Amino acid sequence: MPLTVKQMMEAANSTVERIQRAKAVEILERGGLLLDIRDAAELQQTGRASGSHHIPRGMLEFRADDTLQSHDPELRKDRPIVLYCASGGRAALAGKLLQDMGYEQVYNLGGLVDWVNGGGEVA
Repeated sequence: MPLTVKQMMEAANSTVERIQRAKAVEILERGGLLLDIRDAAELQQTGRASGSHHIPRGMLEFRADDTLQSHDPELRKDRPIVLYCASGGRAALAGKLLQDMGYEQVYNLGGLVDWVNGGGEVA
């Protein structure tokens, strides 16, 4: 039976912990990666969280697979990853995808606005 977006979001939200900026900062201070998965056009319009790494959502699978030449060395299965997008939906789906690929410590910060509202800087 085909999945709906609603079903995919429910599955993602049930397994990818949604966190506040304060917890994200704790994770980052322990060596975690803050990952912006928005499109390049979004970054040009709004900037990105200071210190964040960017991989567009559409390329995530290819950057996360360590068997491919396109693998991004910032993505390691032993490194906590805090994802954000514009509002949290894509971050939840991306987090579920990373979990399915063997990444165990994956968190959803929500959107860039959640970073900013929590006192985070934008570059």
